[in-house]
Amino acid sequence: MKNHEHRIVDVLPDGPCGNTGIQAGDYLLAVNGRTIIDILDYHFEELGEELTLTIRHEDGTVEDYEIEKDEDEEIGLVYAESLMDDYRSCRNRCIFCFIDQMPPGMRETLYFKDDDTRLSFLQGNYVTMTNVSEEEIERICYYKLSPINVSVHTTNPELRRRMLCNRFAGEILTKLDRLKEADITMNGQVVLVKGVNDGAELERTIHDLTAYIPNMQSLSIVPVGLTKFRDKLPKLEPFEKEDAKEVLGLIRKWQAICREYFGTNFVYASDEWYLVAEEELPGEDDYEGYPQIENGVGMIRSLVTEVHEAVDHAVGDDRKRNLTIATGKLAGPMIRELCDYVRTKFPNVTADVRVIRNDFFGERITVSGLLTGTDIIAQLKDVPLGERLILPQNLLRSGEDVLLDDMTVGDIEKALKVNIRIAKSTGRDFLDSLTE
Repeated sequence: MKNHEHRIVDVLPDGPCGNTGIQAGDYLLAVNGRTIIDILDYHFEELGEELTLTIRHEDGTVEDYEIEKDEDEEIGLVYAESLMDDYRSCRNRCIFCFIDQMPPGMRETLYFKDDDTRLSFLQGNYVTMTNVSEEEIERICYYKLSPINVSVHTTNPELRRRMLCNRFAGEILTKLDRLKEADITMNGQVVLVKGVNDGAELERTIHDLTAYIPNMQSLSIVPVGLTKFRDKLPKLEPFEKEDAKEVLGLIRKWQAICREYFGTNFVYASDEWYLVAEEELPGEDDYEGYPQIENGVGMIRSLVTEVHEAVDHAVGDDRKRNLTIATGKLAGPMIRELCDYVRTKFPNVTADVRVIRNDFFGERITVSGLLTGTDIIAQLKDVPLGERLILPQNLLRSGEDVLLDDMTVGDIEKALKVNIRIAKSTGRDFLDSLTE
């Protein structure tokens, strides 16, 4: 049985526990007399204005501390484990798993497959629900954890078992029923694999999931990502232009049905489909508030809208800038169009948009978020880069300046002898990165 004692590594001096005598190295044993299993229990108990913390000090003594705080204020303790528990790893062996397609020799954390519903609630991760016990479903329902983001992939039980290589994977609709009955908000995701869960199977999946509207707010359809590292893995084929057009046609059909019966598009295509099909992106209203923008649904449309708004409100001038933007193959044409739009107000701002071929993972990987420092340096080392090189923020590890291959922004600056500006995902920052 796991010992539910949680080691404190820091006490924020300005927080409610700052002057109580609780110190780094102490252990939290209970809150309000209740043993804390993980971060969910902790957040639930932390909500009140008056708390009793049971603390074991490093010398073994146990002491209760009475804490007063504002209702929604955190108590200011930092724990050794962010979830106050171990991360739950994935038990599936999905035929399309991207982590199984990673090259050897990268940092260990990149090979960890999480399938933890707590991370779905806290960070927006997608989970297959195959890792969820009856007890955990009860906790989700008890705490009303919303939204829960679910990787559905298919509602055909036998096909789902084959795709996830898990004999328990066919129970997905039963688990969705439980969440719906508890009025839990959900978002769904389908990673589409050519010749496997597309066509009639995709129609079946969308149809089945409409039964969960409005609890299931949205469903995204995302193409499988295929790297060059697929030795001893199932043979999968990439979606080509005509395939993407067929997928978009099916999605539009179901959007029309959902608008008629439910007043919402419900199902959305990720941006890659439009770029591969060479079709125009939907308008901003069609994304209905961008419920799955972090999943690549509407990210480009949102950026285009924001850049246009930022440029339209800017006071143009004749400042001169000469710089380079590095991006992935899919986003390259759109980035060039945005640079041209910036020039309507700033005609002397010249941006050379360089599309970086993904040699690290293979040329089939065309999104900017999977670019590496190795490829950026190799393909730009002999290129005049101007005053600065602009890189998109999505190729960095969250909160750090490290890329997938463990190269840092500083490493790239040193190798290319150029100043680097990281452009965030907002239109305002895109404009600033070109003009400041």
